[in-house]
Amino acid sequence: MKISDIRIKLIESTGKLKAIAAVTIDGCFVVHDIKILQGTDSLFIAMPSRKAVDGTYKDIVHPLNTETREFMKATTEVMVNTELTVTMARWKKVRRTSLAV
Repeated sequence: MKISDIRIKLIESTGKLKAIAAVTIDGCFVVHDIKILQGTDSLFIAMPSRKAVDGTYKDIVHPLNTETREFMKATTEVMVNTELTVTMARWKKVRRTSLAV
């Protein structure tokens, strides 16, 4: 399995939800609405889910083993951290420009 693309949308809020991701696998299968959440120690991913009749939530798609979940988590975390770094750099540049005016 090869993750061929990850698209990250950062969420600006004070809650646990930090970003939403879409992951393309092998250039032919995409999973949308993967949530990146802040846990007590680190980020974790939550797969797309739906609410069942009994009020519980069930994953619509999910990795079948721990190795695949950890691979997706690690790859997604790298992309989120990269996106955060780029966003912060842009913000600092805009901030410096606006302070100079």
